[in-house]
Amino acid sequence: MRGFIQPWLLLLLAQRPAHGYDLMDRLGQLEDTPEADPGFLYRTLRQFEEDGLVRSTWDTEGGGPARRVYALTNEGREYLHAWAVNIRRTRERLDRFLAEYESQFHAEGR
Repeated sequence: MRGFIQPWLLLLLAQRPAHGYDLMDRLGQLEDTPEADPGFLYRTLRQFEEDGLVRSTWDTEGGGPARRVYALTNEGREYLHAWAVNIRRTRERLDRFLAEYESQFHAEGR
């Protein structure tokens, strides 16, 4: 499931730009997602930025320290669309497997 955090991050950033703590909080509110390790989250965001999937700016507003705010780029949006296609294909393969499994074991009376 850890690798599945990546498409979730992109989807959350498609909804609105965010800083890392906001993303961690929003990930934590999702069912069936593992708790995001801060180190993993920030490494992933840095890699996304290096790959051109997100861009970041410094938010110096407010009373606290400056925070990096991440936003999805057009390339990131395209990558998210590709993730969705891949997830859909995986789900179809899993559905076929489960149908065959049910057929096999239902016939045996299990």
